Amino acid sequence: GQYDWSVVDAPAQRWIDKGLQVAFRFTVSESWMRYATPKWVEDAGAKGYNFTVGKGVDENGPFWEPDYDDPVFLAKHEQFLAAAAARYDGNPNVAFVDVGSFGVWGEGHTFASTRKQYPEETVKKHIDLYARLFHKTLVAANDDFSFQGDGTIQYALEKGMTLRDDSILVQPPPNSYFHAEMAQAFWPKFPVILEHEHYQPSVDRGAWKRDILLRAIEEYHASYLTIHWFPREFLEKERELIGQVNLRLGYRIQCREASWPASVKLSERPRFVSVWANAGVAPCYPGGYVAFTLKDAKGGIAAVFVNEQFDVRILPTGPPNEAAVKSVESVHGFAPNMPAGTFDVFVSVGQRDGTPKIALPLPDHDGHRRYKVGKIQIRAE
Repeated sequence: GQYDWSVVDAPAQRWIDKGLQVAFRFTVSESWMRYATPKWVEDAGAKGYNFTVGKGVDENGPFWEPDYDDPVFLAKHEQFLAAAAARYDGNPNVAFVDVGSFGVWGEGHTFASTRKQYPEETVKKHIDLYARLFHKTLVAANDDFSFQGDGTIQYALEKGMTLRDDSILVQPPPNSYFHAEMAQAFWPKFPVILEHEHYQPSVDRGAWKRDILLRAIEEYHASYLTIHWFPREFLEKERELIGQVNLRLGYRIQCREASWPASVKLSERPRFVSVWANAGVAPCYPGGYVAFTLKDAKGGIAAVFVNEQFDVRILPTGPPNEAAVKSVESVHGFAPNMPAGTFDVFVSVGQRDGTPKIALPLPDHDGHRRYKVGKIQIRAE
């Protein structure tokens, strides 16, 4: 009942303070520390097994893994997860939470721990546990749950969870990854998550293939890529690759064209026309509405015109450099107290009320995800 959240708050705030998000996996079995599940849980009567990596269950093994069906373990873990959910469910700073309570490293398998096989129903218990406690934040199920039964992945999907596939590029081709077909049921609805293998060991064993990593992002329609190495070193060695990944990962909403009358009277209703595309591999899951904002010479907002008939969520995905484009238009009237003059025109995508939410790959922004695209002259009668 006592939780030292500073263990995660400190590293999390380093990213949140930059305007970014974090994600969590609470694991219960590790290959580098004996008690990923606290020792007091074992002392409370939870059944478990000593193991040695590469050997499996070993009476004298240095590590301990809980029995994933044990009622004491499940009760204690649910108590912890309830506290975590009270803190993080619906927290906008948290992108997703993994179902991390089954398997070594929370990866959904026991290959590197006890090597014990569990029935499909065991995994479903753990999926149910997270589904019961996390109602707002996205929850991810691991592809390796399928080793305990073919029905586990479909069950996670039915519970509204997304898919995560850990350790792409562990093995050299043709075994770089295995479960792209699983992602096909998920990506139209939920952002799919990939993680690549520890970078340097993958390079050392000849498994690191940049083109295959990019291919996996395409085939999984991935929205997140977890970096499995020291970030600064990875960035230094793979900056070009990261640039390529960022142009395709998830959604990438582009305003290809925008036009409006150069000059209008206050009594007229100007028509705004724009052309949009999604250059990423995944849908724009949160969606958003196009807005044109007019600002005066001092930067004050004078008018906001939102096209509520078009949601960028509907923009289809396509192969690289082949995104389908959609032309949309809307007509708007000026408020009675609108002054005459020349105004800067900004485009944005966000809420129905014109609040920008989605960053666009355009220059000249106002610091609030509005992007200057031109001017308009408004004439008095």
